[in-house]
Amino acid sequence: MKPHTAIEKQIVALSESLAPITPEIHSWAEKTIFLKWGVLSRGKFHCLDCGNAWKPESEKQSAKFTACLACKGKLKMHGCNQVHFKEIEYSAVVTCLSDFQIVRIICSTKQMKKNCLPSYSHTEVMQHWINPKGEVRTMSRSTNVFSHAYDAWQYYSPLEIRPKDFQNSPKYRINPYRFYPRLKVLPVLKRNGFKTSFYEVAPQVLLSSLLKDHCAETLLKTRQISWLRYYLESPHQHVLRNWQAVKICLKKNYTVSDFGIWEDYIELLRWFKKDITSALLVCPADLHLEHDRLVEKKQQLLRKKYLVKMRAEIEKAQGLYAEEKKQFFGLCFSGAGITISVLENVSEFMTEGDSLRHCVFTNEYFKKIDSLLFSARIDNKPIETIEVSLSKMEIAQCRGLRNHNSKHHKAIFSLMKKNLYQIRSRMKKKKAEQC
Repeated sequence: MKPHTAIEKQIVALSESLAPITPEIHSWAEKTIFLKWGVLSRGKFHCLDCGNAWKPESEKQSAKFTACLACKGKLKMHGCNQVHFKEIEYSAVVTCLSDFQIVRIICSTKQMKKNCLPSYSHTEVMQHWINPKGEVRTMSRSTNVFSHAYDAWQYYSPLEIRPKDFQNSPKYRINPYRFYPRLKVLPVLKRNGFKTSFYEVAPQVLLSSLLKDHCAETLLKTRQISWLRYYLESPHQHVLRNWQAVKICLKKNYTVSDFGIWEDYIELLRWFKKDITSALLVCPADLHLEHDRLVEKKQQLLRKKYLVKMRAEIEKAQGLYAEEKKQFFGLCFSGAGITISVLENVSEFMTEGDSLRHCVFTNEYFKKIDSLLFSARIDNKPIETIEVSLSKMEIAQCRGLRNHNSKHHKAIFSLMKKNLYQIRSRMKKKKAEQC
């Protein structure tokens, strides 16, 4: 889009004055961000990094990794016998210009072929401009709207300023595999605790949070990295709501084994009007045991005292739930004997919670606008409940009986992940109808 506001025009002008990505950075990326690949073809190992080929020591020799006899590189073996191979990875250059902190995202492609040296190409696909207040504006190239992949870049398109709501796009949260080691950051970021590591958090997310969010600053300065990572990556900002309880955990050096369960547990304490500033309650010795105990207790109270009211609420909530999620109704997919379908009725949330002994109904997940809930079943019996974040288009959690993983967890997770594009296509269809 064309820049309209003063800040947009300033960013576009500054972007044009940025020095291009140097060959030195390209060379660094080629050496550090890509794996070394090999393939077993026609009885020979082929190194796709240096082009060397050799016969294995024995006919039965096959491994996920092997060492090239020529370049001595540790090769990860391709599982397929083909001619051409391609790998795409992201790297980033962190720098600053004027009063802006800049994160430049580079998409690099490695083309490989047996008996040949690899070829590389590098394109800067995004620039995140962060002002001292932590506000982010992004310039990026266009993507192919007909592709299921959200990062199918049109490399020939120019870098254009994007609207503020671009931060809701999964492209915005692309996390580079490596960072160019010569970082340049604003002095205020060093004051707020940033040193050199991003702790597996997308740099634009971490840096902007450190400039505008005191919670992120506190978690980083106290080196509570697991809390920080969960806080910045969680689609639901419950850490801020439970900040007093979080500080108690930090003070007591309490290790939370499962952040999602801990947040649900705090919500249950709040529902029972317990003191969530009490370290004894906030830091239970057995988190899952206490969580399950409160869930069961709440379910019993709801059934005994509010059964009639609950039915009335279900009928009322059903109308709102159907209005918000009706475009997803009927969505169902199966594989390997597993059937995954959308929960279409609020009463199904109650049945699901009763069967699997978790809090999908008790904590009113049907009221979460950003969440879409699925039931994974085998022979029509609930096995796991899946929550999908609609804004991030990823699986937020996948819980079985008493919030534990079932023996089918990997198969369920994989099947759900393969079919996320169906959810995305229905969302696009609804937006198109609204337009």
